[in-house]
Amino acid sequence: MTIRLIKSSFFNERKTKEKLCNFIMDSEKLSIGNYCAQFEKKYANWQERKYCISFNSGSSANLALIQAMINMGKLKKGDKVGFSSLSWATNVMPIIQLGLDASPVDVELDTLNISLNTFKKSVEENNIKCLFITNLLGFCDNIDEIEKYCNENNILLLEDNCESMGTVYKGKKLGNYSLASTFSTFVGHHMSTIEGGMVCTDNRDLYIMLNMVRAHGWDRNLSPDIQSELREKYNIDKAFYSKYTFYTLGYNLRPNEITGFLGCEQVQYLDKIVEKRVDNFKKFVNAVNSNEDFYNLKYTHIEKLSNFAVPVICKSKEILERYIDIFTKNGIEIRPIVGGDLTQQLFWKNIYGENNSHTNAKLIHEQGFYFGNSPEYTKEEINLIIESLK
Repeated sequence: MTIRLIKSSFFNERKTKEKLCNFIMDSEKLSIGNYCAQFEKKYANWQERKYCISFNSGSSANLALIQAMINMGKLKKGDKVGFSSLSWATNVMPIIQLGLDASPVDVELDTLNISLNTFKKSVEENNIKCLFITNLLGFCDNIDEIEKYCNENNILLLEDNCESMGTVYKGKKLGNYSLASTFSTFVGHHMSTIEGGMVCTDNRDLYIMLNMVRAHGWDRNLSPDIQSELREKYNIDKAFYSKYTFYTLGYNLRPNEITGFLGCEQVQYLDKIVEKRVDNFKKFVNAVNSNEDFYNLKYTHIEKLSNFAVPVICKSKEILERYIDIFTKNGIEIRPIVGGDLTQQLFWKNIYGENNSHTNAKLIHEQGFYFGNSPEYTKEEINLIIESLK
């Protein structure tokens, strides 16, 4: 038996692939269009946000969001932007690439996430203007208190929620504690469109800006009323130049209609996908927290914990090596915990030099691993993973 992190490309895969084949054969247009717009409306409704803007990946969504903050004057070159030390590379890379000063913030060992305490310590040491927090692997710490602190201190709060789709904390879905949040529909994540990502927000001005950042800085994919509003504001000749006016700095980060179609198909299963992951996690975390070889995970403060992989933090490097061997022999795919401590990665060292601080993120980087939490795991597969954790 081999238990992979990803069991299939899509939930209800065969039916989805059959529909996809028919869609491609019958479609006259595959570039961004009506299906992308339909998916955005469906996902915004599911996430309980006013607006959703889709992209070709979650990484592109991160890039577009940081660029939008600069375009709107909410950030400027040289501003310090805090980020979760334990995260994925493309959470911090746009901060660096766009001329901002990336400032790592340590995480708590039991939640793997930034807490108000770790953030306050970072703010005291650095003049942080923005926090781009990662809600790592379905977990969060006291993000409601972080939100309150940011509001009181005029610090811009953004969420990378690519790993926590469906997690509910204090009656609110993660991704809804900030001005805007990013999501991913990469094949290995909660819901698959093969590649894809989104930004969700309640802010109309940001919605408009993100649409322009996504596509060259023009207004082509905005509604006619918003187009008219912009063209009148900037006195653009509607008859000739309007379609080729570049209002702001942008890229080509557009999804296509295949992404939009798959999003519309898969979002109907999203509640079921989340519930299965939630149920699996409860079984797995009991095994983790019952084993003296591992640090306990704190999760009871979270009403619904939805993740696509479950972290395990060993109490020594020797213990980690032992469990790597156990899981490998049992045919269970495991990986390091996301990108680990990003300050230990080569790209960071090449820019900022060595970071030898003894942080929780570094401990997790050196002594942690994760295994999958697929909604399609069988009872036999779940039991084998639990036995391996014992």
